[in-house]
Amino acid sequence: MLSTLVLPLFALSVVSANPFAAHSNTAAHSIAARSIAARSTTPIAAAWYAGWHATEGFPLSSISWEKYNTLYYSFAETTQDVTNLSLVGSDGELLPQFVSEAHAHGVEAHVAVGGWTGSIWFSSNLATAKNRTAFVQTVAKFASQYNLDGIQFDWEYPNHQGIGCNTLSANDTANFLAFLQELRRNPVAAKLTLSAAVSLVPFNDATGNPSPDVSGFAKVLDYIAVMNYDVWGSWLQNVGPNSPLNDTCTTSAQQQGSGVSAVKAWTNAGMPVNKIVLGVPAYGHSFAVAPSDAFAPGKKELVAYPSFNASNQPLGDTWDNTGSVDACGVYEGPGGSFDFWGLIDGGFLTKEGKVAGGIYYRYDTCSQTPYVYNETSQIMVSFDNVESYAAKGKYIKNTGLRGFAMWEAGGDYNNMLLDSIINAAR
Repeated sequence: MLSTLVLPLFALSVVSANPFAAHSNTAAHSIAARSIAARSTTPIAAAWYAGWHATEGFPLSSISWEKYNTLYYSFAETTQDVTNLSLVGSDGELLPQFVSEAHAHGVEAHVAVGGWTGSIWFSSNLATAKNRTAFVQTVAKFASQYNLDGIQFDWEYPNHQGIGCNTLSANDTANFLAFLQELRRNPVAAKLTLSAAVSLVPFNDATGNPSPDVSGFAKVLDYIAVMNYDVWGSWLQNVGPNSPLNDTCTTSAQQQGSGVSAVKAWTNAGMPVNKIVLGVPAYGHSFAVAPSDAFAPGKKELVAYPSFNASNQPLGDTWDNTGSVDACGVYEGPGGSFDFWGLIDGGFLTKEGKVAGGIYYRYDTCSQTPYVYNETSQIMVSFDNVESYAAKGKYIKNTGLRGFAMWEAGGDYNNMLLDSIINAAR
Protein backbone atom coordinates (compact mmCIF):
# COMPACT_ATOMS: atom_id res chain seq x y z
CA MET A 1 0.00 0.00 0.00
CA LEU A 2 1.24 3.48 -0.83
CA SER A 3 0.22 4.74 2.59
CA THR A 4 3.24 2.93 3.99
CA LEU A 5 5.48 4.08 1.15
CA VAL A 6 4.42 7.69 1.06
CA LEU A 7 5.95 8.56 4.40
CA PRO A 8 9.60 8.38 3.28
CA LEU A 9 8.92 10.38 0.14
CA PHE A 10 6.73 13.12 1.51
CA ALA A 11 8.47 13.38 4.85
CA LEU A 12 11.73 13.87 2.99
CA SER A 13 10.04 16.34 0.67
CA VAL A 14 9.49 18.64 3.62
CA VAL A 15 12.73 18.11 5.44
CA SER A 16 15.52 17.78 2.89
CA ALA A 17 13.25 17.73 0.63
CA ASN A 18 14.03 15.39 -2.28
CA PRO A 19 13.77 11.58 -2.14
CA PHE A 20 16.75 11.43 -4.50
CA ALA A 21 18.76 14.10 -2.66
CA ALA A 22 21.53 11.66 -1.86
CA HIS A 23 22.11 11.24 -5.59
CA SER A 24 21.81 14.87 -6.61
CA ASN A 25 25.39 15.01 -7.87
CA THR A 26 25.47 11.63 -9.58
CA ALA A 27 25.25 11.06 -13.31
CA ALA A 28 21.86 10.97 -14.96
CA HIS A 29 22.50 7.34 -15.85
CA SER A 30 22.13 6.45 -12.18
CA ILE A 31 18.57 7.73 -12.28
CA ALA A 32 17.59 6.10 -15.57
CA ALA A 33 19.21 2.77 -14.76
CA ARG A 34 17.16 2.07 -11.64
CA SER A 35 15.43 -1.27 -12.05
CA ILE A 36 11.77 -1.53 -13.01
CA ALA A 37 11.17 -3.19 -9.64
CA ALA A 38 12.58 -0.15 -7.84
CA ARG A 39 10.57 2.22 -10.01
CA SER A 40 7.38 0.32 -9.27
CA THR A 41 7.57 1.21 -5.59
CA THR A 42 8.68 4.83 -5.84
CA PRO A 43 5.93 7.31 -4.90
CA ILE A 44 5.50 10.10 -7.43
CA ALA A 45 5.75 13.81 -6.58
CA ALA A 46 5.51 15.39 -10.00
CA ALA A 47 4.44 18.32 -12.13
CA TRP A 48 4.30 19.23 -15.78
CA TYR A 49 6.56 22.06 -16.90
CA ALA A 50 5.13 24.04 -19.82
CA GLY A 51 8.06 25.03 -22.00
CA TRP A 52 6.13 27.93 -23.55
CA HIS A 53 5.87 29.61 -20.15
CA ALA A 54 9.63 29.63 -19.61
CA THR A 55 9.79 33.18 -20.97
CA GLU A 56 6.38 34.21 -19.59
CA GLY A 57 7.01 34.35 -15.89
CA PHE A 58 8.16 30.85 -14.97
CA PRO A 59 11.79 30.18 -15.98
CA LEU A 60 13.61 27.04 -14.88
CA SER A 61 15.08 29.00 -11.97
CA SER A 62 11.57 29.31 -10.50
CA ILE A 63 11.09 25.55 -10.11
CA SER A 64 11.25 24.26 -6.53
CA TRP A 65 13.24 21.22 -7.62
CA GLU A 66 13.68 19.94 -4.08
CA LYS A 67 9.95 19.31 -3.73
CA TYR A 68 9.68 16.94 -6.72
CA ASN A 69 11.18 13.66 -7.87
CA THR A 70 9.73 13.88 -11.41
CA LEU A 71 9.04 16.67 -13.88
CA TYR A 72 7.48 16.33 -17.32
CA TYR A 73 8.65 18.79 -19.97
CA SER A 74 5.61 19.58 -22.11
CA PHE A 75 5.12 18.90 -24.96
CA ALA A 76 6.82 16.97 -27.71
CA GLU A 77 4.09 16.73 -30.34
CA THR A 78 3.32 14.01 -32.85
CA THR A 79 3.74 14.90 -36.51
CA GLN A 80 2.59 13.44 -39.79
CA ASP A 81 6.12 12.05 -40.13
CA VAL A 82 6.35 8.97 -37.90
CA THR A 83 10.10 9.49 -37.61
CA ASN A 84 9.80 12.92 -36.02
CA LEU A 85 8.60 14.51 -32.79
CA SER A 86 8.21 18.29 -32.71
CA LEU A 87 9.13 20.69 -29.91
CA VAL A 88 7.91 23.71 -31.85
CA GLY A 89 5.83 25.87 -29.53
CA SER A 90 7.39 24.44 -26.35
CA ASP A 91 10.73 26.28 -26.40
CA GLY A 92 12.58 23.14 -27.46
CA GLU A 93 15.95 24.83 -27.16
CA LEU A 94 15.40 24.88 -23.40
CA LEU A 95 14.98 21.10 -23.08
CA PRO A 96 18.72 20.26 -22.67
CA GLN A 97 18.97 22.79 -19.85
CA PHE A 98 15.81 21.40 -18.27
CA VAL A 99 17.31 17.91 -18.27
CA SER A 100 20.61 19.17 -16.92
CA GLU A 101 18.95 21.11 -14.09
CA ALA A 102 16.71 18.17 -13.21
CA HIS A 103 19.66 15.79 -12.99
CA ALA A 104 21.67 18.29 -10.96
CA HIS A 105 18.84 18.21 -8.40
CA GLY A 106 18.34 14.42 -8.54
CA VAL A 107 14.98 14.78 -10.30
CA GLU A 108 13.86 12.50 -13.13
CA ALA A 109 13.55 14.44 -16.38
CA HIS A 110 10.66 13.19 -18.51
CA VAL A 111 9.09 14.53 -21.68
CA ALA A 112 5.34 14.41 -22.22
CA VAL A 113 4.49 13.39 -25.78
CA GLY A 114 1.19 14.59 -27.21
CA GLY A 115 -1.13 16.89 -25.29
CA TRP A 116 -4.33 18.53 -26.49
CA THR A 117 -2.79 20.00 -29.65
CA GLY A 118 -0.04 17.40 -30.05
CA SER A 119 -2.04 14.18 -30.33
CA ILE A 120 -3.29 14.70 -33.88
CA TRP A 121 -1.07 12.05 -35.47
CA PHE A 122 -0.91 9.41 -32.73
CA SER A 123 -3.48 7.16 -34.40
CA SER A 124 -1.83 7.16 -37.83
CA ASN A 125 1.66 6.88 -36.33
CA LEU A 126 0.66 3.65 -34.59
CA ALA A 127 -1.79 2.30 -37.18
CA THR A 128 0.46 -0.38 -38.70
CA ALA A 129 3.19 -2.70 -37.46
CA LYS A 130 5.68 -0.87 -39.68
CA ASN A 131 4.67 2.50 -38.25
CA ARG A 132 4.79 1.24 -34.67
CA THR A 133 8.33 -0.06 -35.14
CA ALA A 134 9.34 3.26 -36.67
CA PHE A 135 7.74 5.20 -33.82
CA VAL A 136 9.50 3.02 -31.27
CA GLN A 137 12.78 4.02 -32.85
CA THR A 138 11.69 7.67 -32.90
CA VAL A 139 10.85 7.70 -29.19
CA ALA A 140 14.00 5.77 -28.21
CA LYS A 141 16.21 8.07 -30.30
CA PHE A 142 14.51 11.14 -28.81
CA ALA A 143 15.04 9.84 -25.25
CA SER A 144 18.70 9.11 -25.96
CA GLN A 145 19.30 12.44 -27.69
CA TYR A 146 18.07 14.41 -24.68
CA ASN A 147 19.31 12.01 -21.98
CA LEU A 148 15.80 11.52 -20.62
CA ASP A 149 14.76 9.34 -17.69
CA GLY A 150 11.22 8.82 -18.86
CA ILE A 151 8.55 9.36 -21.49
CA GLN A 152 4.93 10.13 -20.74
CA PHE A 153 2.34 9.52 -23.44
CA ASP A 154 -0.48 12.06 -23.36
CA TRP A 155 -2.71 10.79 -26.15
CA GLU A 156 -5.97 12.73 -26.06
CA TYR A 157 -7.76 10.39 -26.80
CA PRO A 158 -7.51 6.88 -28.36
CA ASN A 159 -10.58 6.15 -30.51
CA HIS A 160 -12.23 9.33 -29.31
CA GLN A 161 -11.93 12.74 -30.91
CA GLY A 162 -10.01 15.28 -28.90
CA ILE A 163 -9.17 18.67 -30.36
CA GLY A 164 -11.31 18.00 -33.43
CA CYS A 165 -8.96 16.90 -36.20
CA ASN A 166 -7.13 13.95 -34.65
CA THR A 167 -6.61 10.93 -36.87
CA LEU A 168 -8.82 8.18 -35.49
CA SER A 169 -9.24 4.40 -35.64
CA ALA A 170 -11.35 1.80 -33.87
CA ASN A 171 -8.06 -0.04 -33.27
CA ASP A 172 -6.36 2.87 -31.49
CA THR A 173 -6.22 1.30 -28.04
CA ALA A 174 -5.07 -2.10 -29.31
CA ASN A 175 -2.42 -0.38 -31.43
CA PHE A 176 -1.32 1.74 -28.48
CA LEU A 177 -0.80 -1.36 -26.36
CA ALA A 178 1.07 -3.16 -29.15
CA PHE A 179 3.33 -0.12 -29.52
CA LEU A 180 4.06 0.07 -25.78
CA GLN A 181 4.85 -3.64 -25.67
CA GLU A 182 7.32 -3.23 -28.51
CA LEU A 183 8.75 -0.09 -26.95
CA ARG A 184 9.39 -1.96 -23.69
CA ARG A 185 11.52 -4.46 -25.61
CA ASN A 186 13.72 -1.68 -26.93
CA PRO A 187 17.07 -1.58 -25.03
CA VAL A 188 16.83 2.19 -24.50
CA ALA A 189 13.19 2.23 -23.43
CA ALA A 190 13.70 -0.73 -21.11
CA LYS A 191 15.55 1.64 -18.78
CA LEU A 192 13.00 4.46 -19.03
CA THR A 193 10.09 5.25 -16.76
CA LEU A 194 7.06 4.97 -19.05
CA SER A 195 3.76 6.55 -18.04
CA ALA A 196 0.56 7.78 -19.62
CA ALA A 197 -1.63 10.77 -18.84
CA VAL A 198 -5.19 9.47 -19.08
CA SER A 199 -8.79 10.57 -18.82
CA LEU A 200 -11.17 9.63 -16.00
CA VAL A 201 -12.18 6.40 -17.74
CA PRO A 202 -10.07 3.78 -19.52
CA PHE A 203 -9.16 4.17 -23.21
CA ASN A 204 -11.97 3.45 -25.64
CA ASP A 205 -11.92 -0.01 -27.16
CA ALA A 206 -13.05 -0.89 -30.70
CA THR A 207 -16.71 -0.45 -29.71
CA GLY A 208 -16.12 3.15 -28.69
CA ASN A 209 -16.69 2.36 -25.01
CA PRO A 210 -14.17 2.39 -22.14
CA SER A 211 -12.00 -0.73 -22.24
CA PRO A 212 -13.08 -3.31 -19.62
CA ASP A 213 -9.54 -4.70 -19.37
CA VAL A 214 -6.40 -2.55 -19.22
CA SER A 215 -4.22 -5.13 -17.49
CA GLY A 216 -1.98 -5.21 -20.55
CA PHE A 217 -1.19 -1.53 -20.07
CA ALA A 218 -0.46 -2.16 -16.40
CA LYS A 219 2.30 -4.57 -17.42
CA VAL A 220 4.13 -2.12 -19.69
CA LEU A 221 3.53 1.23 -17.98
CA ASP A 222 5.14 2.21 -14.70
CA TYR A 223 2.01 4.20 -13.88
CA ILE A 224 -0.82 6.30 -15.26
CA ALA A 225 -1.59 9.90 -14.29
CA VAL A 226 -5.35 10.43 -14.18
CA MET A 227 -6.10 13.95 -15.42
CA ASN A 228 -8.73 14.89 -12.85
CA TYR A 229 -9.39 18.37 -14.20
CA ASP A 230 -11.47 20.12 -16.86
CA VAL A 231 -14.36 18.02 -15.60
CA TRP A 232 -16.73 21.01 -15.65
CA GLY A 233 -16.35 24.03 -17.89
CA SER A 234 -18.04 26.22 -20.48
CA TRP A 235 -19.00 23.13 -22.52
CA LEU A 236 -21.60 22.20 -19.88
CA GLN A 237 -24.82 23.91 -18.83
CA ASN A 238 -23.91 24.82 -15.26
CA VAL A 239 -20.95 25.97 -13.20
CA GLY A 240 -19.34 22.93 -11.65
CA PRO A 241 -16.09 21.79 -10.05
CA ASN A 242 -13.03 21.83 -12.30
CA SER A 243 -11.44 19.00 -10.33
CA PRO A 244 -13.96 17.16 -8.13
CA LEU A 245 -12.37 14.72 -5.74
CA ASN A 246 -15.68 12.95 -5.30
CA ASP A 247 -19.05 13.01 -7.04
CA THR A 248 -20.74 9.96 -5.54
CA CYS A 249 -22.41 12.23 -2.99
CA THR A 250 -24.35 14.29 -5.54
CA THR A 251 -27.15 13.64 -8.03
CA SER A 252 -26.55 11.52 -11.13
CA ALA A 253 -27.00 14.59 -13.35
CA GLN A 254 -24.05 16.22 -11.62
CA GLN A 255 -21.77 13.18 -11.88
CA GLN A 256 -19.46 14.12 -14.72
CA GLY A 257 -16.52 12.25 -13.20
CA SER A 258 -14.13 12.68 -10.29
CA GLY A 259 -10.96 11.37 -8.73
CA VAL A 260 -12.94 8.74 -6.84
CA SER A 261 -14.89 7.56 -9.89
CA ALA A 262 -11.72 7.52 -12.01
CA VAL A 263 -9.82 5.32 -9.58
CA LYS A 264 -12.79 2.96 -9.43
CA ALA A 265 -13.07 2.79 -13.23
CA TRP A 266 -9.38 2.13 -13.79
CA THR A 267 -8.94 -0.39 -10.97
CA ASN A 268 -12.07 -2.26 -12.04
CA ALA A 269 -10.48 -2.55 -15.47
CA GLY A 270 -7.28 -4.02 -14.05
CA MET A 271 -4.97 -1.10 -13.26
CA PRO A 272 -3.42 -1.62 -9.81
CA VAL A 273 -4.17 1.23 -7.43
CA ASN A 274 -0.45 1.70 -6.74
CA LYS A 275 0.06 2.40 -10.43
CA ILE A 276 -2.35 5.35 -10.40
CA VAL A 277 -1.14 8.92 -9.89
CA LEU A 278 -3.74 11.62 -9.27
CA GLY A 279 -3.45 14.57 -11.65
CA VAL A 280 -4.30 17.82 -9.87
CA PRO A 281 -4.78 21.32 -11.34
CA ALA A 282 -3.23 24.60 -10.21
CA TYR A 283 -5.89 26.50 -12.14
CA GLY A 284 -9.65 26.95 -12.38
CA HIS A 285 -12.33 27.90 -14.91
CA SER A 286 -14.25 31.17 -15.00
CA PHE A 287 -17.92 31.73 -15.79
CA ALA A 288 -20.15 34.76 -16.32
CA VAL A 289 -22.86 34.40 -13.67
CA ALA A 290 -25.58 36.93 -12.91
CA PRO A 291 -26.22 37.67 -9.22
CA SER A 292 -29.74 36.30 -9.61
CA ASP A 293 -28.22 32.93 -10.51
CA ALA A 294 -25.21 33.04 -8.19
CA PHE A 295 -27.04 33.59 -4.90
CA ALA A 296 -29.75 31.70 -3.08
CA PRO A 297 -33.08 33.60 -3.06
CA GLY A 298 -32.98 36.40 -0.48
CA LYS A 299 -29.46 35.47 0.67
CA LYS A 300 -25.90 36.35 -0.19
CA GLU A 301 -24.92 32.67 -0.23
CA LEU A 302 -23.55 31.05 -3.37
CA VAL A 303 -25.64 28.19 -4.71
CA ALA A 304 -24.37 24.93 -6.16
CA TYR A 305 -24.26 24.46 -9.95
CA PRO A 306 -25.67 27.86 -11.00
CA SER A 307 -26.47 28.73 -14.61
CA PHE A 308 -24.07 30.97 -16.52
CA ASN A 309 -23.98 33.06 -19.68
CA ALA A 310 -22.23 30.83 -22.21
CA SER A 311 -22.06 33.64 -24.78
CA ASN A 312 -19.89 35.76 -22.49
CA GLN A 313 -16.73 33.85 -21.56
CA PRO A 314 -14.69 35.95 -19.12
CA LEU A 315 -11.00 36.29 -19.90
CA GLY A 316 -8.76 34.54 -17.38
CA ASP A 317 -5.34 35.65 -16.14
CA THR A 318 -2.40 36.86 -18.25
CA TRP A 319 -1.58 33.27 -19.31
CA ASP A 320 -5.07 32.73 -20.69
CA ASN A 321 -5.56 32.40 -24.41
CA THR A 322 -7.27 35.60 -25.54
CA GLY A 323 -8.43 33.93 -28.74
CA SER A 324 -6.59 32.23 -31.57
CA VAL A 325 -6.81 29.69 -34.38
CA ASP A 326 -6.13 26.21 -33.00
CA ALA A 327 -4.14 23.33 -34.51
CA CYS A 328 -7.18 22.30 -36.53
CA GLY A 329 -7.55 25.76 -38.08
CA VAL A 330 -10.60 26.62 -35.96
CA TYR A 331 -10.84 29.92 -34.10
CA GLU A 332 -11.22 29.51 -30.35
CA GLY A 333 -12.12 32.38 -28.04
CA PRO A 334 -10.78 33.01 -24.52
CA GLY A 335 -10.29 29.92 -22.41
CA GLY A 336 -11.22 31.62 -19.17
CA SER A 337 -8.54 29.91 -17.09
CA PHE A 338 -7.21 31.39 -13.86
CA ASP A 339 -4.04 29.92 -12.41
CA PHE A 340 -3.81 29.98 -8.62
CA TRP A 341 -1.45 32.97 -8.83
CA GLY A 342 -3.87 34.51 -11.35
CA LEU A 343 -6.67 34.45 -8.78
CA ILE A 344 -4.38 36.44 -6.50
CA ASP A 345 -3.45 38.86 -9.27
CA GLY A 346 -7.12 39.15 -10.19
CA GLY A 347 -8.16 40.16 -6.68
CA PHE A 348 -10.14 37.01 -5.85
CA LEU A 349 -7.60 35.84 -3.28
CA THR A 350 -5.07 37.51 -1.01
CA LYS A 351 -1.34 36.76 -1.20
CA GLU A 352 -1.95 34.33 1.65
CA GLY A 353 -4.39 32.39 -0.52
CA LYS A 354 -7.39 33.55 1.52
CA VAL A 355 -10.60 35.00 0.14
CA ALA A 356 -10.15 38.69 -0.67
CA GLY A 357 -12.46 41.38 0.68
CA GLY A 358 -15.71 41.78 -1.24
CA ILE A 359 -15.43 38.31 -2.80
CA TYR A 360 -18.00 35.63 -2.06
CA TYR A 361 -16.82 32.10 -1.36
CA ARG A 362 -18.29 28.63 -1.26
CA TYR A 363 -16.61 25.32 -0.47
CA ASP A 364 -18.48 22.31 -1.79
CA THR A 365 -18.05 19.50 0.71
CA CYS A 366 -19.11 16.82 -1.77
CA SER A 367 -16.60 17.55 -4.53
CA GLN A 368 -14.14 19.06 -2.02
CA THR A 369 -13.60 22.12 -4.22
CA PRO A 370 -13.98 25.89 -3.71
CA TYR A 371 -15.66 28.66 -5.69
CA VAL A 372 -15.16 32.43 -5.62
CA TYR A 373 -17.50 35.08 -7.02
CA ASN A 374 -17.06 38.77 -7.75
CA GLU A 375 -20.56 40.27 -7.78
CA THR A 376 -19.33 43.48 -9.45
CA SER A 377 -17.71 41.79 -12.45
CA GLN A 378 -20.15 38.87 -12.22
CA ILE A 379 -17.32 36.37 -12.61
CA MET A 380 -17.37 33.04 -10.80
CA VAL A 381 -14.36 30.71 -10.73
CA SER A 382 -14.29 27.07 -9.71
CA PHE A 383 -10.74 26.20 -8.70
CA ASP A 384 -8.51 24.43 -6.18
CA ASN A 385 -6.98 25.88 -3.04
CA VAL A 386 -4.93 24.73 -0.07
CA GLU A 387 -7.95 23.03 1.52
CA SER A 388 -8.94 21.07 -1.60
CA TYR A 389 -5.32 20.06 -2.22
CA ALA A 390 -5.12 18.76 1.33
CA ALA A 391 -8.26 16.69 0.72
CA LYS A 392 -6.67 15.23 -2.41
CA GLY A 393 -3.44 14.50 -0.52
CA LYS A 394 -5.33 12.63 2.19
CA TYR A 395 -7.17 10.65 -0.47
CA ILE A 396 -3.87 9.66 -2.10
CA LYS A 397 -2.56 8.43 1.24
CA ASN A 398 -5.70 6.64 2.37
CA THR A 399 -6.40 4.97 -0.96
CA GLY A 400 -2.84 3.86 -1.65
CA LEU A 401 -2.37 5.80 -4.87
CA ARG A 402 1.13 6.21 -6.28
CA GLY A 403 1.29 9.98 -5.76
CA PHE A 404 0.34 13.21 -7.53
CA ALA A 405 1.15 15.18 -10.66
CA MET A 406 0.27 18.88 -10.90
CA TRP A 407 -0.63 20.81 -14.03
CA GLU A 408 1.35 22.93 -14.12
CA ALA A 409 4.37 23.76 -11.97
CA GLY A 410 4.06 27.44 -12.87
CA GLY A 411 0.43 27.72 -11.78
CA ASP A 412 1.07 27.64 -8.04
CA TYR A 413 1.89 30.64 -5.83
CA ASN A 414 4.73 30.37 -3.30
CA ASN A 415 4.25 26.57 -3.33
CA MET A 416 1.02 26.89 -1.34
CA LEU A 417 -0.76 24.12 -3.24
CA LEU A 418 2.31 21.94 -3.57
CA ASP A 419 3.14 22.08 0.12
CA SER A 420 -0.48 21.35 1.02
CA ILE A 421 -0.72 18.13 -0.96
CA ILE A 422 2.73 16.97 0.14
CA ASN A 423 1.95 17.53 3.82
CA ALA A 424 -1.45 15.84 3.58
CA ALA A 425 -0.11 12.79 1.75
CA ARG A 426 2.60 12.05 4.34
